[in-house]
Amino acid sequence: MQEASFFLSPILQSRNHCAAFVERIPGVRTSTDKKETLARLSLHHNAAAQSLGFSKTFHAEQIHGDKITVITKESPLISPGADGLITSENTLLGIHVADCGALYLLDRETGAIGLLHSGKKGTELNITRNAIQSMNLNFQTNPKNLVAVLAPCIRPPHYEIDFAKIIQDQAVTSGVLPENFHDCGLCTGSDLNRFYSYRREEGNTGRHLALLGHHSS
Repeated sequence: MQEASFFLSPILQSRNHCAAFVERIPGVRTSTDKKETLARLSLHHNAAAQSLGFSKTFHAEQIHGDKITVITKESPLISPGADGLITSENTLLGIHVADCGALYLLDRETGAIGLLHSGKKGTELNITRNAIQSMNLNFQTNPKNLVAVLAPCIRPPHYEIDFAKIIQDQAVTSGVLPENFHDCGLCTGSDLNRFYSYRREEGNTGRHLALLGHHSS
C-alpha cells in the first residue's frame, strides 16, 4: 500500500492530527462498478484507517454537490447527500477520489478539520467556500488560521479544466492565506502506475482514499 504523505506535511506538523492519501493498490482488479471496486479495495483502505489509530471512518455519499455535513461520533458512517465533512471531534474523515480533488482543511487555532470532494461540479458550486463558511459557523474558524492541502487530481492537458487552480482561488477568496494553501501539483492522469484516473481509464478505475483525522490532545 502506498501513501503519498509527503505533500501532507502541512497537516502532519500538528501532533493532534493525522492524514493519509492511499494511492493505486497494485493487483486489485477494478471495474466500472464503483461499489464493487471499493469492496475490493476495502481491506487496504481499512488498514490505512487503522494505521492512523481509528477503528471506523466517516464518509460522504459524494453526489457531486456542495453539501457540508458536521460529523459527530453519532453520525452515520456515510453522510447522505454530502460531498464535504467537517468536525471538531476525535474522528476520522474519508473521501474517495479518482481525478476529483480531495481538499484537506485544518484550523490550527481550534483543531477543527474538513475534508472535501471537489471535482468539476463541486468546484463549480464552490464547495470550498461552503466548507469554510460552515467551519466558521460551527467552530468559529477564522479562515486565516486554516491550512489547506489539495491532493493529486487530474489537470491539463489530461483534462480541459484546471479545477485545481480554481479551488486554490476559491480558498484564497474565502480568506485562506495564499501561503497556507498547498497544492501537491500531482496529476492523476499523468501516472497510471501510481494513480487511478476516471478519465483516462474510461470509468474502469479504482478510487484513492483521502483520510484526515483529529486525535485527543
